Amino acid sequence: MSGQFQDFNALDDGQARRLLASCLDVPRWVEEVNAGRPYADRASLLAAADASARTLSPEELDAALAGHPRIGERAGAGHNATASSREQAGVDARDDEVVARLADGNAAYEQRFDRVFLIRAAGRSGEDILAELERRLRHDDDTERAEVVDNLREITLLRLEQAV
Repeated sequence: MSGQFQDFNALDDGQARRLLASCLDVPRWVEEVNAGRPYADRASLLAAADASARTLSPEELDAALAGHPRIGERAGAGHNATASSREQAGVDARDDEVVARLADGNAAYEQRFDRVFLIRAAGRSGEDILAELERRLRHDDDTERAEVVDNLREITLLRLEQAV
């Protein structure tokens, strides 16, 4: 599938849904964005995707998080391994100290919020991610949920931009 925007509008329904699900595997989001085709331009597509990704229900958030590995860990079954590896490229897996601190931080976060820590890792170093993890551990549940949704939206838009 080409990365050209025009190709996205020309995809059959199933292909478009698969491409969108690879960006955010939330059926409502996939349907809403797909229903807007054909888009006049790339900006219109991204605006529709952005608006729809801002309103994830708790169940949609849980489903979406299942598609993301922990920061600092390899993507496994059910994850978009290619995208996750590219997005986490700033985390040096050879830096044992950062890897250990991320593992500890991930465990503390999961204990505190009962979900995987999610951050738009693209363009961030391991140290930057650790600083954000430590900051976000101080959030209350509602504040953190809103931040997770926003980071998931950013990841989704990055993936969609790369796909089209």
